Amino acid sequence: QVHLVESGGGLVQAGGSLRLSCVASGNIFSINNMGWYRQAPGKQRELVATITSGGSTNYADSVKGRFTISGDYAKNTVYLEMNSLKPEDTAVYYCRLMGSYSYTADFVSWGQGTQVTVSS
Repeated sequence: QVHLVESGGGLVQAGGSLRLSCVASGNIFSINNMGWYRQAPGKQRELVATITSGGSTNYADSVKGRFTISGDYAKNTVYLEMNSLKPEDTAVYYCRLMGSYSYTADFVSWGQGTQVTVSS
């Protein structure tokens, strides 16, 4: 079983910054992809950013130029640096990890979510 622990959420003013962290633990043979999703009140969960083990990144258009995803695969950790935050960024942010228990067993694991609130 793989567990993800997120931290770094909170309340900030518009224009401020936050850095989210997610640490995975458990029976992890390899990690293929780590990422962040978010869900605002009354909205569907959406992709924010992802990063592969090779360092390739992908961002939602709404956060390009403001958010930066990074990872330390050796430590099973992914980060999300959020700058120039807007009230529209207010949401619960979820960490997601895609990996393998072994050569033949893959998994997708989600964190519990951390609240990010941006005031205007």
